[in-house]
Amino acid sequence: MVDKVAVLYGGTSAEREVSLKSGKAVHAGLLANGIDAHLIDTKYHPITNLKEEGYTKAFIILHGRGGEDGIVQAILTYQNIPYTGSDVLSSALTMDKLKTKLVWKSLNLPVAEYVMVEKSQSIDTDTIVKQLGLPLFVKPSHEGSSVGMARVNEASELEEAISAAFKYDSVVMVESFLAGPEFTVAIVGDEVLPSIHIKPATKFYDYDAKYLSDTTQYFCPSGLSDEQEQEIRKLALDAYKAVGCRGWGRVDIMFNANQKPFLLEVNTAPGMTDHSLVPMAAKEHGWSFNELVAKILNLATL
Repeated sequence: MVDKVAVLYGGTSAEREVSLKSGKAVHAGLLANGIDAHLIDTKYHPITNLKEEGYTKAFIILHGRGGEDGIVQAILTYQNIPYTGSDVLSSALTMDKLKTKLVWKSLNLPVAEYVMVEKSQSIDTDTIVKQLGLPLFVKPSHEGSSVGMARVNEASELEEAISAAFKYDSVVMVESFLAGPEFTVAIVGDEVLPSIHIKPATKFYDYDAKYLSDTTQYFCPSGLSDEQEQEIRKLALDAYKAVGCRGWGRVDIMFNANQKPFLLEVNTAPGMTDHSLVPMAAKEHGWSFNELVAKILNLATL
């Protein structure tokens, strides 16, 4: 039987625009492989009837809430349609930055120090600064793509940064600053791809730097020593397995001033645009974009 593949993209999250680009690229790659693939924007097309519409597999390239958080995965599981990426539990878990950190901490995997603040509580910014020092990062607990994230250099900026993050989430994470370089490690099936060094021209790797800027520099190979490269590849795989991820994903890692790596987060449906990092790592690994999408689709499962 020839598979009819639904490429689920777009959606309603804060990362919709990125997903539209990713979806189009994935769709073109699948068509180039001779696969019967169809673009489905979940904002306009309900996915509860995909089985009746004849779909036999789904390639999930939705980013953020409503795509990476387990809801779409549950709807597909209910319809018995194999899909790419992590299952319901891992998708839901990794969408929550706090719960992901708690799992990693319990396994003694390195994470930055943090404080959680809720919209309903009064916030003592002085205590937070005393505990974590400066600078700080402020990020909504459930958004990806650095949406709503800010770097805080002065204590006086913290309250405003938290208020801005509350526009995206009722729970916000304030994290101690890691001064070292940022890396990302892609995983496809059992293969850990070469790491990428991310060097933003801005103060940190924000949404604009990720998707709009041409001044952000990416280095792959990343320039790490063989020993450090193996260390962060192992750390990425350990982190990925700890939260039960499967299929494909990307683990973000940042070094502190002493060159010790710390885990930032896992992306279970990373970007696949022309600026995206998984295709870049795959290229360094010897895979074309079309081979990459075919491999990810082949890993689709319930």
